[in-house]
Amino acid sequence: MRRIASACLLQTIRFDTCHDANPQEDLRLYCRKLDKSGTTYEIEEKIQEEDGAIVIKIRKQYNSYPVNGYID
Repeated sequence: MRRIASACLLQTIRFDTCHDANPQEDLRLYCRKLDKSGTTYEIEEKIQEEDGAIVIKIRKQYNSYPVNGYID
């Protein structure tokens, strides 16, 4: 029998400025949603691009599995 001992996702997410979107506010709302759901996460890198868009590299909990060794 096997089971998952720990797991996480590594994602690159771009928050655009199209349609008058505010990428800073979109990022804040995204993090708030993760906090509200109890998802463990760590933003590894945050880049502000010339056009105002924000690109983040985020490591976050996958489903409800433990994140031992992935996120401190």
